[in-house]
Amino acid sequence: MKARTTSMARTTAASIGALALIAGLAACSSSDAAETDAEKAISAERCEENKAAGEIGFLTGYQYQASASILEVLAAEKLGYFDALCLDVTIQPGTGDTGQSAQLVAAGTVKFTAVSQQNLMQAADSGIELLGISSYSNVGLEILMTDTDITDLTDLDGSILGHKGDMPPAVQAMLDNAGVEVASLQQVVVGYDPSVLPRGQVDSLTGFISNEPNLLEATGDDVTVWRPYDFDVPSSLGALAVNPEFAAEHPTVVEDFLRAALHAYEYCSDNGEECVGYAADISGEGYDAAHNLKIWQTEIGIIAESKAEGTNLGALDLANIETLVGMLTEYKLLENELTVDDATAMFDTSFIENIYADGTLIWPAP
Repeated sequence: MKARTTSMARTTAASIGALALIAGLAACSSSDAAETDAEKAISAERCEENKAAGEIGFLTGYQYQASASILEVLAAEKLGYFDALCLDVTIQPGTGDTGQSAQLVAAGTVKFTAVSQQNLMQAADSGIELLGISSYSNVGLEILMTDTDITDLTDLDGSILGHKGDMPPAVQAMLDNAGVEVASLQQVVVGYDPSVLPRGQVDSLTGFISNEPNLLEATGDDVTVWRPYDFDVPSSLGALAVNPEFAAEHPTVVEDFLRAALHAYEYCSDNGEECVGYAADISGEGYDAAHNLKIWQTEIGIIAESKAEGTNLGALDLANIETLVGMLTEYKLLENELTVDDATAMFDTSFIENIYADGTLIWPAP
């Protein structure tokens, strides 16, 4: 879904051998550390509860991109945090198709995935049941980009808007709130190359704040970024969901999956380059580590700026869920009526609440 480019350095045979030896030693150290942590990071009784869940599949939102809700899970696995909590986690790359991801979780094929709160409600509208368990921010990633000569969104009336298949609901709501005549826009499907905007093939282009603007900046193209959040449009960033039946049967696993991921988030906030390296190792040739580091830094910056004082990272904002219900209803994005009570029942605040004490993530586990 996101364009990526890279260049690979050539390495001599001697260097490869040396790197292999270092990697082998590092793997042993990591394994030893994980075994040591396993004795310290969880009680024997809770460890047995977690082991009883067996293999736990996590589906990323999109490949191994260094986004919040992806990178910290990859890091938690690499750093041994899941092992330390007796969790057998396997990570699978998602395609970016949120509908497909929701179906796989609802069917129990995987247990966890990253899915926005609004997409979770839309999945439920289609009969696909998930349970929302955390969210990092009410500021979504979806944006609209224009040339810098656009100073008011109403300047776009009658222009050409490019998107990847559908105009994102948040962007549509932003345009409507700004007074744009949305019906006057000529909407066209474009590929994943954001240079169509500076080349003048479209007048505006939808995208993700941590991706396309960084790509365009790297090529020296100046654009104006319009965020739906700045126009009072609700959204979510870094939200996670779980299979409801699995959560009911294994509540300690859900808590400790979140605990390990958040513990890794704290680590990767200070060691972004290292954590992006883990994603690059898994992805292999073609992974643009420099661009993905910018993705990570952009997203954790948004999360830090938007986090309400006194709230725990990952805590669900029920007021935001209520506002999302209003947006989905207003723009007729649901087939069935959705009440606020029905929507809030799709989320469980207890898992995040149970892993914090006085604003601090509890590590090790009980």
